[in-house]
Amino acid sequence: MKHGRIRYEGRVVEVTEGADGRVRLPDGRLLDEAEAQWLPPLEFGTVFVLGLNYADHAKEIAFNKAPEEPLVFLKGPNALQGHRGKTWRPADVDYMHFECELGVVIGKTCRNVPRQRAYDVVAGYCAANDYAIRDYLENFYRPNLRVKNRDGATPVGPWFVDAADIPDPMNLRLRSWVNGELKQDGNTRDMVHDIPALIAHLSGFMTLNPGDLILTGTPVGVADSKAGDEIVTEVEGVGRLVNTIAGEPPAPPSH
Repeated sequence: MKHGRIRYEGRVVEVTEGADGRVRLPDGRLLDEAEAQWLPPLEFGTVFVLGLNYADHAKEIAFNKAPEEPLVFLKGPNALQGHRGKTWRPADVDYMHFECELGVVIGKTCRNVPRQRAYDVVAGYCAANDYAIRDYLENFYRPNLRVKNRDGATPVGPWFVDAADIPDPMNLRLRSWVNGELKQDGNTRDMVHDIPALIAHLSGFMTLNPGDLILTGTPVGVADSKAGDEIVTEVEGVGRLVNTIAGEPPAPPSH
C-alpha cells in the first residue's frame, strides 16, 4: 500500500492512494493530488545520503572510480520537502542539479545486521530528489553542508510504499524529466553498494532506528536546474515526485 501525508483544512492528514491517481482521505473522500499540500510521507529520523553510488554517475562528474567503501553523509530534517513543493536555487550559484534516488526506510531498531537479513529490517521505500549545489562542493569525501542541506533541497514522496509491495528493490527504473524532457534513465541494479551492503555497513557501527531513511544515490544524467523548471523524478512502482525550482527566497525581516 502507498501511504502519504498532506496538510488539509488546517491539519496534517494521513492519506492513501486512491483511484485514477487521486488521494484518499481517512473518511473515504477523494481529492485530486493537486488540491493537497503535500508533506514528506513520514516523519523521518536520521537521513543518510550516499554519494557516488552509481559508477556511471561518478564518471559523468569526473570521478573515475566509485569509492570502495560507501561514501555516506547526513542530512538535516529541514532539507526535506514534500511533493509539488518548491526548492530554492540560490542567486549566486552556477550549477544545481537534481538526483533521482530510491529511499530505503528502516522499520526496526537494529545493529550489526548481516547482508542476508538486511531486508528483514526494511519497512518500505520512497522516491527522492536530492538536489546538489556543486558550487559549494569542497571535495567528494567532505562535502560542504551547503551542497545538500539547504532548506527544502530534498523533495521526498509523495508516497511511502510498504516493502511487501516492492518484491525486488534492486531492479527498479529511475527517471528524471526537466520540463517534460527525459534527462535521467537508470536502474537500481547498477548501484555500486546495494541495499543489503548499505544496511550491513551502517548498522555495523551504529544503531539504526524505525523511520531512518537511506538515500541510495543517483545514476548518470544529472543536469543543471534553473528557476522556473519543473523537475519530475520517478522510481518505478514507488512514486512520481514533482518539484519546481524557484529563485532565491527573500531574506526574513530583521527584528
